[in-house]
Parts: sequence; C-alpha cells; structure tokens
Amino acid sequence: MNDATNESSEPVLTLGQRIRYLRERRGMTREVLAGLIGKSVSWVKQVEHGKLQQQPRLPILLQLAEALRVGDLSELTGRHDQSMPVRMFTGPGHPALDAVRHAINASPLQPTGTVQPLGTLRTRLDAAWRARHASPDHRTVLGKVLPDLIRDAQLAATMHQGEDRRRAQTMLAEVYGLAQMFLAYQPAQDLLWRVADRALLSAQASEDPLALSCAVWFLGQAHRDAGDPEAAQEVNEQGMAALQPHMDSAGVDLRAMWGALSFELAFTAARLGEAGEAWLHWEEAAHVAERLPADYYQPWTSFSQVIMRPHAVTIAVELHQGGESARQAEGAMAAPIPSRPRRGRHLIEVARAHHLQRDHAAVLGTLELAQQTAPETIKYNGYARRLVLEMTELPSMRRQAHALADKIGLLA
Repeated sequence: MNDATNESSEPVLTLGQRIRYLRERRGMTREVLAGLIGKSVSWVKQVEHGKLQQQPRLPILLQLAEALRVGDLSELTGRHDQSMPVRMFTGPGHPALDAVRHAINASPLQPTGTVQPLGTLRTRLDAAWRARHASPDHRTVLGKVLPDLIRDAQLAATMHQGEDRRRAQTMLAEVYGLAQMFLAYQPAQDLLWRVADRALLSAQASEDPLALSCAVWFLGQAHRDAGDPEAAQEVNEQGMAALQPHMDSAGVDLRAMWGALSFELAFTAARLGEAGEAWLHWEEAAHVAERLPADYYQPWTSFSQVIMRPHAVTIAVELHQGGESARQAEGAMAAPIPSRPRRGRHLIEVARAHHLQRDHAAVLGTLELAQQTAPETIKYNGYARRLVLEMTELPSMRRQAHALADKIGLLA
C-alpha cells in the first residue's frame, strides 16, 4: 500500500487511518462498512479518528478485515507480528474446490464427449438439489456431483441447437447457481463471480424468465456479500423490471422468485440501515408467500411460507434491532424448514439475534445446535466462526466454546 505502510521511510498510520484508507480505496461509505460489521456509523467514525478508549478486539478486527477485503490481519493493523490469514476465520477451502474450479474453467471451446439427453440432465440436477437440502454436509455432497454436472451442462449448452439449446442454457444457469452455493464462504471469490456472471449470460440466452430471475437472485447476493449493496439493489430492481411483463401469467415458481427477489430488496435495505424500506419489502415478500401452496418450498432460494419468519429474524439482525430480533427469533426458532443447510443458517441468524442481546449462553447453545443440524453450514459461515471465536475469549464460555471451535475447524 503506497502511503499505508509502516516502513521507516513512510509515515506510520494508526489503525483508524488504515481502516479509513482501505475503506476509501474500495469506494465504501462508513454506512456500508458499519452495516457489514454490525456497528453504528458513529462507531466507525470514532475508530477512524482514534477516539475509542479501547482498540477493537480480535473478532471485530477480523470482521473489518473481511469487509475491507484484506487477505491478512497485518495489512489492517500494520503489525507484522499479527500476521494471520483472514480466510482462517471466513471458511476453509473444501477438498472438492479444485475439482469444481477445473470443471468451471474448462468451458468447452472445442467440445468433446457425449452430449447428455436434456431429460437426463434435468433428472441429475433435480437430484443434486434434493441431496443438497437433505444432507448435513451439503458441500461434500455437491462436491461429488458438481464437476461432472458442470461439464455436461456446458457441453449440452454448446452442442444442442434451437429450442433444445435454450433449454440447455436454462439448466446451465441453474447448475451455475448450485455451484455458487457450493462456493459461498470459501476462498474462491474469483470463481464465485465467474459463475454468477455466467449464470446471467446463460439465463439471458435461454430467454426463460424463471432462469433469469434465478440468475438475478444469485448475482444480487454476490454483490451484497462483496460489500456493494447499491449494486445488489440495482441488479435486483433491473431483474424485477424485466420480469414484470411475465407476472400476469406467472406460475408458482416464477411467483415465488418474485417473492424471493422482494425479500432480497429487504435484506439489502437492512444492510444499508434503511429500516422502513427493509420491513416494507419484507411485507411485500410475505404477501407473495401467503399466496403460495402451504407445502411449497423452492429449492433454489428456499422461498416459501415457512421461510418468512426466519427472514424476519435476518432483517431485524441486519438492522441491529436487538429487541425485535429477539422477538422474531423466539417466534421462528422452531420453524419447520425442510432444508438442513437452510435450518443451520437460520440457527446462526438466531445466534446473531442473541448476540445483540448479549445473551452469551444462548449464542453458544444455538451455535451448537446449528453444528448438530448442518456441520458444513456453520463450518463455512463467517458470522458463526467469528461468534465462536468471541465466545472463546469469555472465561465463562471458554471451555464450551473451544470444544465447538475444534468441531468447526477453527482451531486447526
């Protein structure tokens, strides 16, 4: 970093000055950074100006490092004796990551191999979604099937012609969405962006509004998780505008996607601290969910009637509304979510709600339940890993927290 260095020939920057430098280098406002780390804008301003009485502790430093996209903690603190890869706390690379990467990168410019019948591809893709939702170790399950599924879907989209090619492009966009779920929270941001962009291109080539809505949903999530909620909001709104002409004759899946995109607007608004907009969009999504079949559960987005209470927990947590998040968490704790990884993620959100209330015992207990429900969800979730790390620093929680940290590979 040009002037952000502690070399003797350069000015020594304080932690706050480094945070401001890194934030401005990314074009990020204080409001966005505050939302990403769960702090107020005034707190970020105080840190940047060196006005906090105590320096941020390790869990907060790790959140800052992840939000500012630095690879090592020392780049944030300026202390080489504090060198620590941030990925250690944001999720490891899955053993199947290299195989998935190779399949994605091997786009068939000179196609070879046997083209799968589209019915066979559809059956395999549906089976992959079912396996993902049923398994506690969903990345391991996906890691076994994704490489061949990616290659075969890419080949089909290249070799088929006419209407069959459009159908193949639809399935390829969906395969890329499934791959994005495998890649989430792993040290593979370049690959995640590649599949998100390719999914949108395939969906556009398919001329299928359902495929387009799925691709927009995945791309919006990628933008928001990368710390660019404004871009996420723009992509989301553009996608919904493109879908609007199809909604009068929409089937249940497309209506559910409209609800899922409405909730994404709520999530993004909450990340930006816009409480009124967030709850308004949540209500719009809930209105859509009410009109879906009671037993409907969308495999791509989890949108359904049952997911709206867990979604409310997420909105309250992102808005840092401690009392509201606790109330929503109490009502949604036993929500019968049919997907194990989605149940695991919901439990992590409930733990975040307890954290806002400083109920450390409830935080740790809920995270333990998440680990029992879906081990690979908590293992790769940055929020969960940071909460567990924070619990290890509390004397009353230390032994229990260390045991959980060991289970999720945080101490490896």
